[in-house]
Amino acid sequence: MSGEEILVGYDGSTDASVALDWALDEAGRSGRPVRLAYVFEWLTVAGWVGPGVAPGIWPDETARRQVEELVGKAAADAAAERPGVTVRGEVFDGPPALVLQERSAEAGMLVLGSRGHGGFGGLLAGSTAVSVTAHAHCPVVVVRDGQAATSGPVVVGSDGSDSALRALGFAMERAAQRDVPLRVLRVWSPPGGSPADFDPEDVAAKQRTAVEAELAPWRETFPDVPVEISAVPGSAASLLVEASRSAQLVVVGSRGRGGLRGMLLGSVSQQLIQHAHCPVAVVRE
Repeated sequence: MSGEEILVGYDGSTDASVALDWALDEAGRSGRPVRLAYVFEWLTVAGWVGPGVAPGIWPDETARRQVEELVGKAAADAAAERPGVTVRGEVFDGPPALVLQERSAEAGMLVLGSRGHGGFGGLLAGSTAVSVTAHAHCPVVVVRDGQAATSGPVVVGSDGSDSALRALGFAMERAAQRDVPLRVLRVWSPPGGSPADFDPEDVAAKQRTAVEAELAPWRETFPDVPVEISAVPGSAASLLVEASRSAQLVVVGSRGRGGLRGMLLGSVSQQLIQHAHCPVAVVRE
């Protein structure tokens, strides 16, 4: 069952608790178990930084016990609040990004808060989030405090790439579980200059037709999900961030083409993770 597990990066911070709540909601819909992963990185021989306990030298039996108690209590409280969900916690040693990447190979989904303390400090401001979303072996959902919306459609950015097709399936499944519509956003770039035969309405119509073909197998699997297709020119990042205002989840693939080219290495994914108004899911190959 490990491949179906929802792994949550947990450090006791407010954002980690928000991420845990999101994961518990997802688990309640999907029936998957949840595992809290506290990743502890000891930085120097002088000491380490960890939430809820006094600084000390790692490894230290007292400190480890305090951390294990923190994680154990969080798991027990979560299980008590959601009696239908299996929840457990575990403490790992090492660099957070590397440990989470490795553990994601055994999970069906990885959920992270945006900013924590201890090993997760400055998660979205630095390299950790980029590294995890770029290299995780499962879909990664990033949730920020105050943005765990429970209403609105699921929005997915699609450009026809293999990665985007996987994101499309992930988004359709989430929409079906939540009984909400799916909005597919296809962003295209106008040609340079002003070609005499350029017709933006014709381009948009062709893009919508392409999306319909990509949706066909998922419509068969999830026939009851209402789907809206928007094919518009512009900036993928800004349009997806704007769409997130009325969404409960935005889904993107890990690597795309056209408007989503180089998403994890450039500005689109980072702008979404930093500025989206709802949780963001990045679907890996």
